[in-house]
Amino acid sequence: MNNLFTDDNERVLAMVLDEDPDVVAILSLQLHVLGMESRCYRRADELLSELDECAPQLVIMGLEFGDPDGIALLRLLAEQRYAGWVLLLGGVERKISRIAERVGHTLGLQMLGSLDKPMRLAELRQRLERLHPGRKPALVPEDDPFFSAEELDAALERNELTVHYQPQFELATGRLSGVEALVRWVHPEIGLIGPASFLPMLTAGQSRRLTCHVLSCALADAERWREQGVLLSLSVNVTADDLMESQLPALTRHRLPGESPLVVLEITETAAMDDELLGSEIAARLHLSGMEVAVDDFGVGFSSLTRLQMLPISELKIDRSFVRHLQQDTQDAAIVEAIALLGRRLGIRVVAEGVEELDCLPTLARFGCTHVQGFGLSRPVPAGDIPALAAGQSPIRERIAASGASVGNTP
Repeated sequence: MNNLFTDDNERVLAMVLDEDPDVVAILSLQLHVLGMESRCYRRADELLSELDECAPQLVIMGLEFGDPDGIALLRLLAEQRYAGWVLLLGGVERKISRIAERVGHTLGLQMLGSLDKPMRLAELRQRLERLHPGRKPALVPEDDPFFSAEELDAALERNELTVHYQPQFELATGRLSGVEALVRWVHPEIGLIGPASFLPMLTAGQSRRLTCHVLSCALADAERWREQGVLLSLSVNVTADDLMESQLPALTRHRLPGESPLVVLEITETAAMDDELLGSEIAARLHLSGMEVAVDDFGVGFSSLTRLQMLPISELKIDRSFVRHLQQDTQDAAIVEAIALLGRRLGIRVVAEGVEELDCLPTLARFGCTHVQGFGLSRPVPAGDIPALAAGQSPIRERIAASGASVGNTP
């Protein structure tokens, strides 16, 4: 296996903190195989005392090692303005690991998730592929955003914001059935920039303009696909504020009833449930305009099922955090199964997001999920790649057939 880090001019260092000496020894060996140096610690205060001097690119840490505990250590790392990555080690209840990940994200730390024990080299390598060899990842300064509002306005004016598409597949047939539009910034100096680097800095007005821009681009791409015989649904992420934009229905009014593409506006579960009357009114008006509303990241908020019943929702998207560990975590499996059952009873589509391993497809089909998307099936692609992807052979049916699982009907 080739090293991930081969630049001899720069030292790529990982600090490893765990109580178990066997865990530390295995990790040290694996990091060496991947081309990284490592320093190992059994006490958090020792690691913190050397943090600034060593300037590691990565901290790998367990959550159970006395005082301070792992979550408290995350806060201490943030206080010292640690700018590298953090990878958590398993060994505690999965819920605790997830809480720790969320705390780290909230504190501004760059979290690589959690790695289960015993650690496998392939899994460690996959996690570390996100690192940039030879340099520390830079955090966006809190008081001086990397991108100003004026730069974002200029990017919109210069048409530097483009759209890539996350493919969505129908489980019952394995066919490419739709795409989720994802904005990218083609920066003239930096190159392709993902949405996490600039969406949080948008004003409400910029967000509405961007949503209309993405929908317009997606509709134009869908028309080109239609001319090539590819008919797909279009999903576009929106905020609650975006839904008040009167231009959204206007962008699709030129289409005849039932004409492709079906436009699905995805709103997060929490935002969809904040104001029952307003949410119902907006969703109803969009439905009358020929668009549908999906609840994104379903399962991570605290929904009222009565509100869910009242809203004219056509799709539930199960959050990737439940799908990722579906095969290993019985609680995650129970939540996915319950959401799929809810969707079937309500007669709406149920999409499982974040599919990374195809082994979970038979389980999702058995539970009654109707559609799937994720990097295990396809990464986001430019518009020009969609026709070839639609014409290709999907691995979904083969994987489900091999398992002997049956699939349900798609609403």
